[in-house]
Amino acid sequence: MQPELTTPAAPSVQMPVMLVAELQDSLLVVVHDLSRLDSLLAHTMENLMERFTSASANLADPALMESKELDAVRSALHAAVTELQFQDMASQLIVHTSKILQGCAYRLAAESMGSEDGEAVPFVEEVPERPNPVTQDEMDAGSIELF
Repeated sequence: MQPELTTPAAPSVQMPVMLVAELQDSLLVVVHDLSRLDSLLAHTMENLMERFTSASANLADPALMESKELDAVRSALHAAVTELQFQDMASQLIVHTSKILQGCAYRLAAESMGSEDGEAVPFVEEVPERPNPVTQDEMDAGSIELF
């Protein structure tokens, strides 16, 4: 007869329920703040695009003479509009980070407090496995990376 192999229990840490609740609340506050940040970025980018589009239209006026300085301004404006694409990448990072934090908050609560009979367990998507949804770290005019 062979002896049974037992696996040692995973280490655990005892934490007071109030500490867990406060930590969960803090994580959810951060998720909310990230959502507000995403909204602010989106609003700001919309305003900037409107202003850049207006400036570009004004610079395209045929009444303006062609000059190297004016061409440089047009080129700089075009580059600035291209760089505004960072909002999309920032938004993806914010959503990714929010999902991780929210998943951690709910898992912390479930692991430490369990669920009571009849209590609805909040639905949370699986925590993303990829550490970073955005891999691009620079932008050039004319290039695009699809996710």
